Amino acid sequence: MKVTEHIATAKNLLISFEILPPLKGKTIDSIYEKLNPLMEFQPAFINVTYHRSEQIFKEKKDGTFEKIEVRKRPGTVGICAAIMTHYKVDAVPHLICGGFSKQETENALIDLNFLGIDNVLVLRGDAGKNESAFVPEPDGHRYALDLLKQTVNLNNGIYLEEDIIDGYKTNFCIGVAGYPEKHFESPNMTTDLQYLKMKVDAGADYITTQMFFDNQKFYDFVKACRDLGITVPIIPGLKPLTSKKQLSTLPRTFHVDIPTELSNEIMKCKTDSDVEKVGEEWLYHQSVELKKFGAPVLHYYTLGKQHVIENVVRRLM
Repeated sequence: MKVTEHIATAKNLLISFEILPPLKGKTIDSIYEKLNPLMEFQPAFINVTYHRSEQIFKEKKDGTFEKIEVRKRPGTVGICAAIMTHYKVDAVPHLICGGFSKQETENALIDLNFLGIDNVLVLRGDAGKNESAFVPEPDGHRYALDLLKQTVNLNNGIYLEEDIIDGYKTNFCIGVAGYPEKHFESPNMTTDLQYLKMKVDAGADYITTQMFFDNQKFYDFVKACRDLGITVPIIPGLKPLTSKKQLSTLPRTFHVDIPTELSNEIMKCKTDSDVEKVGEEWLYHQSVELKKFGAPVLHYYTLGKQHVIENVVRRLM
């Protein structure tokens, strides 16, 4: 079932979660252990992130070094299929530009279609670990908009091989990312919103936002989108603060602001356990207010802290 269909038919607030694939060497049980406590809330869908490969240098016997590609968190497509089979819940795999050619992307989309996966979230993805700026594959996409267009093409039966006539038309529901505090590479919010409008005009069906800790920024973002003519559903992405370290790592990594009131309370904490309590309370009040605002779905980034989110959603529901 498509994300947009879940939203259109919902009688109450919908909940969704986002998980990381396990590190290579771990089993699918590590995913189930994280999701099992959350399934009582009947999530509408579960997002599974995709992580690009990393280039590392491995020393050979002769003392020289060989550059090899390593993907530390493989298995997104398989995890999505497993989640849908195990829990009977829709899964939303992330598709990224980084590390993939157009042909590999098309093959991944074909595999997802064969597995009965109806939804994808298309993203550019981050720069490589050793790159100062994003660099696409030689035959890959530089921008999420181009990846979106390839997915839309497949929905229209248009394949990379021009000799495929009357190709099967996939039917993916396509999500894209939105940034209430703008993408860090955009020169300003106006330009960022214009790029987002281009994605919607090209066929994006819904928007899921980057995390934020100040609801007013989400409200302003939604209004700016609507004023620009963006009418698709906008899903807020939410994450709890759970350690003092995050006061610096989250702004640096995700380019988001931490409200002064929240940072002041966290600075008073003596342990990360205390921080979790503050972060849980903040996330709960964020969720309550977003529910009142009429957000169609509350999307929680679990990222190893599912017990905090479990507490918040239980109180909310």
